[in-house]
Amino acid sequence: MDKILILDYGSQTTQLIGRRIRELGVYTEILPGDADLGEALAAAAVRGSNTAGGPRPEDRTENRLRGIILSGSPESVYTPEGAVPDPRIYSCGLPLLGICYGLQRMNVDNGGTVEPLPKREYGGVKITVRTGRRNGSEGRPGLSGKGPAPGRSETFTAWMSHGDTLTTLAPGFLETGTSETGYPAVVVHREKPWYGLQFHPEVTHCERGMEILSSFVFGICRCKKSWSMKAYMKTVRAELAARVKDAPVLLLVSGGVDSTVAAALLLTALDPDQVHLMYMDTGLMRKDETLQVKAALEKLDARHLHIVLCEEEFLSALAGLSDPEAKRKTIGDLFITLQEREVARLGLPETYFLAQGTLYTDMIESGRGVGKKAHVIKSHHNVGSPLVEAKRQEGLIIEPLDKLYKDEVRFLGKLLKVDKEALRRHPFPGPGLAVRILGEVTKEKCGILREADAIFIRELRRRKNSAGNSLYDEIWQAFAVLLPIRSVGVAGDVRKYGWVLALRAITSADGMTAGVYPFPSQDLIEISTVITNTVKEIGRVTYDISSKPPATIEWE
Repeated sequence: MDKILILDYGSQTTQLIGRRIRELGVYTEILPGDADLGEALAAAAVRGSNTAGGPRPEDRTENRLRGIILSGSPESVYTPEGAVPDPRIYSCGLPLLGICYGLQRMNVDNGGTVEPLPKREYGGVKITVRTGRRNGSEGRPGLSGKGPAPGRSETFTAWMSHGDTLTTLAPGFLETGTSETGYPAVVVHREKPWYGLQFHPEVTHCERGMEILSSFVFGICRCKKSWSMKAYMKTVRAELAARVKDAPVLLLVSGGVDSTVAAALLLTALDPDQVHLMYMDTGLMRKDETLQVKAALEKLDARHLHIVLCEEEFLSALAGLSDPEAKRKTIGDLFITLQEREVARLGLPETYFLAQGTLYTDMIESGRGVGKKAHVIKSHHNVGSPLVEAKRQEGLIIEPLDKLYKDEVRFLGKLLKVDKEALRRHPFPGPGLAVRILGEVTKEKCGILREADAIFIRELRRRKNSAGNSLYDEIWQAFAVLLPIRSVGVAGDVRKYGWVLALRAITSADGMTAGVYPFPSQDLIEISTVITNTVKEIGRVTYDISSKPPATIEWE
């Protein structure tokens, strides 16, 4: 099976590179950016490379390494925090693709210079790509997909996120693409199969991104399609069975897509009698959540379903807390504390495995990518909790979805025959309404937000677009946020001092980047009216028009 190796330097989208290439049908492996690659490169040399005289690609054996990608990073190449790759990548003969920091790393490592920009390039930026004799790159394969005809140029919108730029190209490198601000955006080597992009082709907002990655994977690395979600499912099932054997497994389920699919995977990979599903009604759930969760899990033929009612414990623990990180960590710790209490009641041995529906986005935002360079964006209760970490240290954590994104999880769920309605549900954060109530969380506020959110979702389900599809199915995620402020209004000629509610609706393919759903004004006006007329405590409704980045999807 052909393979692309990705070196992780801490970018929030490193795994997304792998996800995109898997989407093309090629296997990817991600290693820390400064990992020792001696064994991997030695195996590649034995099996042959893309250099002339080596064995034919079809003659090589399992997991054939065909190319290396250097990811982006929150660090700078000229600071001590900027990790350096194994220098052997520059002499192994394999194609290299540097993305953002990866390009800068390749340039500096080979004699070029990188310096800070006077103004950061961020978001959509026009890129002009040139080919032909004008830049001396005739005969060299490019990275612009089909690309312009020789001697011509082409412009498209790329997605930038960098504060440094190449100021001197290393010997042998050529600039074949330039951003509208005049900085190098695409770089190729005159002779070696080395390429660099200052933008991120892996994010969905980058035009021609998949075409560019496809050009590298198939046109330059000459990979063959041999990976699929079915293959992934088969591999994970085998790994679970081999690791767990006959030990009991406890999965903490929220009823969302991730934990539901994780439950389906465990129940099909293991003996259902050894799988225990525990759902905690924290009082921070959506309207009628517990009833819906119970019905969905019973459809999976779960034999051990434990529903724990613990609203009082969670609201008491959150009393007086307003800092979002404090709330997340408090909830995470209490989840595990109560889980241990309930496990004791179940009589499970200390060696039971704790399973979670953790996605790679959770790991990345918590600063837990493959390497050690990722920055913490926000803590996830199923990633950063000290008690979860203790279980992790014991080697008793199972996270079968931690290499997948939300859309991949939904596809896996389809293969596992998970109920369609359960797969269509919008994502819901583990801490629940606690991170959608800004400031202190109280039972009263939970009730207000629960009702307002239910109305919002109900309106999205019943409203149709021009093609006759519900707005709910067009939107990646929609929810309401209760703000910690009140606003003066008038209701029935009486002065009203009500809470302010924010509505959030975004479009996305994977949750790593997100756009704002472009509601027709009339829809927003009507939804706002229904909410304020029904939930008397709400006095004003706003609509969040922030994309990700710079904002996150959730407010806390």
